[in-house]
Amino acid sequence: MVQPFAFATATEILFGRGQAAHAAGRVAGLGRRVLLVHGRSPDRAAWLADALRAQGCEVTTFAVPREPDTDLVAQGIQAAQGAQVVVALGGGAVIDAGKAIAALVPATRPMLDHLEVVGQGLPLDHAPLPFVAIPTTAGTGAEVTRNAVIGVPEHRRKVSLRDTRMLPRLAIVDPALTDGCPRAVTLASGLDAITQVIEPFVCTRANPLTDALCRDAIPRGLAAIRRLMEAEDQEARDDMAWVSLCGGLALANAGLGAVHGLAGPLGGLTGAPHGAVCGALLPHVLMANRHAARDPAAVERLDQVARWIGAAFDTPFASMPEATRALADWSHRSGLPALTALGIGPEAQAAAAAAAASSSSMKANPVVLTENQLRRIMEEAG
Repeated sequence: MVQPFAFATATEILFGRGQAAHAAGRVAGLGRRVLLVHGRSPDRAAWLADALRAQGCEVTTFAVPREPDTDLVAQGIQAAQGAQVVVALGGGAVIDAGKAIAALVPATRPMLDHLEVVGQGLPLDHAPLPFVAIPTTAGTGAEVTRNAVIGVPEHRRKVSLRDTRMLPRLAIVDPALTDGCPRAVTLASGLDAITQVIEPFVCTRANPLTDALCRDAIPRGLAAIRRLMEAEDQEARDDMAWVSLCGGLALANAGLGAVHGLAGPLGGLTGAPHGAVCGALLPHVLMANRHAARDPAAVERLDQVARWIGAAFDTPFASMPEATRALADWSHRSGLPALTALGIGPEAQAAAAAAAASSSSMKANPVVLTENQLRRIMEEAG
């Protein structure tokens, strides 16, 4: 019997090579005064700014050179005054920043009132501006999620601004925008995307629709990331864009787990890049979950993940220890840093283990992990 579940996502998703060509016309249909949020270099967004102006739009640009924090979002809100629509073109940090700006421009309460963990976590008091997300990396799936992750420097935490109305009006996923992405970014973002289809599959809130997405995406993502570490591969780029989209759909409607439960506090404490942290933690969290799992359904799902990993790394029918060792060894050979190389030392690890209990991601982990178990996971990743 199928248990009841809910599923929410962006109002519309355009997926496939060439879909970015439709962006300007679709954005213009939502409003003529546009805030265009982009990464560090405005040059990479010039094609869209020019296309929007050719549609008769008034375009203001706003750069997001780092993962967003409260100060950066506040600056974006000021830049967006008078905007009718917000569009974000970039990686997960850019999309999270754009999503938060679109949400908070109409808000009348202070930002902190709406933030989880460090604030009151209140729903938005007004509907967000229309928001369009166009990812240029295959990683976070933020183009189809209902939250934005924001750093709060005074609390040394990364927390979510969350509201169902923050789901984008339009997500345009064009894998061609990820072609030629630097190797290190491809690896870290790709491992984040893979984590985001593994954790919803094994989490306590999985449902038949997220399972269908994850069962396809996990082996597809593992094969694609391996090919991309060997050579540029257009088909593998297409697959990784699909896996990233599936991860966003799955995590928004099922949940995550201990990898993200730890990665959020670690990022807030150290500023370490999110994708690389997730990639370093993933094998060790999987091993800890399998060791602690007692429920037969959870054991079977974790063992299925191990078999998928083993098949991708030439160890068919692998047990979890064999699979996670193969994944960790391959990741490090491919250039993924250990936690200590990312600037995450014992003090930050201890603080993250203590803080992880309040993380929304940790609540869906398939087993309860103690603070000592979380510390041991980070030591092994480090």
